[in-house]
Amino acid sequence: MPRNKHPEETVDRILNTALALFLEKGYEATTVQDIIDHLGGLSKGAIYHHFRSKEEIMIAVGDRLGAENARMLGAVRDDPSLTGREKLVEIFRASLRNPNQEALFKVGLAVKKNPRFLALQLEDIFQVVAPDYIQPILEQGQRDGTIASADPQGLAEVMMLLTNVWLNPMILISTPEKMAQRCRLYNELLRPQLGFELLDEEMLQKYIDYCGWYLRTAEEKGDVAAGGL
Repeated sequence: MPRNKHPEETVDRILNTALALFLEKGYEATTVQDIIDHLGGLSKGAIYHHFRSKEEIMIAVGDRLGAENARMLGAVRDDPSLTGREKLVEIFRASLRNPNQEALFKVGLAVKKNPRFLALQLEDIFQVVAPDYIQPILEQGQRDGTIASADPQGLAEVMMLLTNVWLNPMILISTPEKMAQRCRLYNELLRPQLGFELLDEEMLQKYIDYCGWYLRTAEEKGDVAAGGL
């Protein structure tokens, strides 16, 4: 059998196809055979040469979406024209406006049902997002006087844990009304540390919108009874 001279192109084809199917059918309903059937002649062996399971494909899809998000977060973090406070607000606003966000939510529907995916998400919070993106912004804000916290590391970890777990409708399912309450409490909890309320009305509405979308999707899939929260 001839060697694949362009393995990165094969991986891209697999991940592009898998993402499209995960968005269309959902992770649980998509099989490896579905992916093969949509790859236009690529063999099962070619897929298993790069990925041992559908779970590994899912992780790679999430990593690729995460890498695109990291470039966006890094651009905000490294913008020399912004204060620490301005960077923190912008990084949250940009994350919620991110066109990849809906794809991340749809792909992430598998998180709640797969402990490994949740463990990887928590690992990413504490090893990448908090120390590499949020903590440097808080430290800058501490230096330039726009953020009050005396513990940037601890605050970065708490902020990301609350944001990615407590405010994540895929993990803690909620009504839009409860989500609004959580967002307001989030502001109240963090105000003494930051010196200001981080989530403005636009960001609050984004959380409510994503919560409503997830709740409708979960009801359609039978994961939660309508009005049962």
